[in-house]
Amino acid sequence: MDASPLDRSLLLDFYGELLTEKQRSACELHWNEDLSLGEIAALGGLSRQGVWDNLRRAEAALQEYEAKTGLVRRYLERREAIAGIREELADLLPEGERSRAVLARLEGLM
Repeated sequence: MDASPLDRSLLLDFYGELLTEKQRSACELHWNEDLSLGEIAALGGLSRQGVWDNLRRAEAALQEYEAKTGLVRRYLERREAIAGIREELADLLPEGERSRAVLARLEGLM
């Protein structure tokens, strides 16, 4: 269940609105703003244990949403595929304004 910080942030970006307000807030403050449990507890009027419980429940819920939908996995797969295509096109296309425009449009999909 322990996801990397990047994985957690992506899960929160994709599914954060499905969490309770307290869970979402705790996750944003701890994972994105790097606040400690004590700092979050002081801001929210909770105990450190309460913050910890919110984080654990939120992470479990986010993992469950991802297991059911696979949105983050598909998003990452598509980004990787587009990056590969972009590299291949960069080698194939001649230098020029039109080639740069095509590559820029492709990068816009990532």
